[in-house]
Amino acid sequence: MSNESISHTYIVIGSKPWNRRVFNELIVNYPGEWYFIGKPEGFTFEKISSISPRYIFFLHWSWKVPDEIIDSYECVCFHMTDVPYGRGGSPLQNLIIRGHRQTKLTALRMTSDFDAGPVYLKKDLCLEGNAEEIYIRATYLSAQMIEHIIREQPEQVPQTGGVTVFKRRKPAESEIPELGSLQALYDFIRMMDAEGYPRAFIEHQGFRYEYSRAVLYEGRIVADVTITPSEG
Repeated sequence: MSNESISHTYIVIGSKPWNRRVFNELIVNYPGEWYFIGKPEGFTFEKISSISPRYIFFLHWSWKVPDEIIDSYECVCFHMTDVPYGRGGSPLQNLIIRGHRQTKLTALRMTSDFDAGPVYLKKDLCLEGNAEEIYIRATYLSAQMIEHIIREQPEQVPQTGGVTVFKRRKPAESEIPELGSLQALYDFIRMMDAEGYPRAFIEHQGFRYEYSRAVLYEGRIVADVTITPSEG
């Protein structure tokens, strides 16, 4: 395919407010014509077909992408593990609860099998801070990777090695379990601390205590606590 025949139109998909912020701040200024879709109702095959993009980039998306879109367009997602380790749901929480402090952010081609597609590139990603800080950090890094992909159009490399699959966490799993250290408790609180995620909580005598903005220092945790009546 000649450079003249390659489309320079791109779509970015992202459901979180920081996705749109990074799009407006950085990505829209890259070469080409850019579109952003932030809600499921705006993401249809008819809409995608009318734009006919070279790539569709998924920054953060919790809904299944229709096979007809995956099969018709080059869809690139950003997964927060060094695949094939950590395919599957809730990658950030599963990494932190396993004690990881660093990971790889992987740009891979979407296929009908979750997180199993070939890889464009990987970049180091730090897992320090609360979940929202990490997601924002990952979005900025994704923007850098997007620029590299549209400029260099790297070849996709099949994944190799043993496969480890993460299970998507359920809201009830945010209840704080018995933990063996302050560090483990701090990690549990921070890994759920992002907009749209169920905060770490405990239930006690008819009330629900939800924790956020945790800081660990000098042998103690200081955090914000929101107290509401327990449901039911």
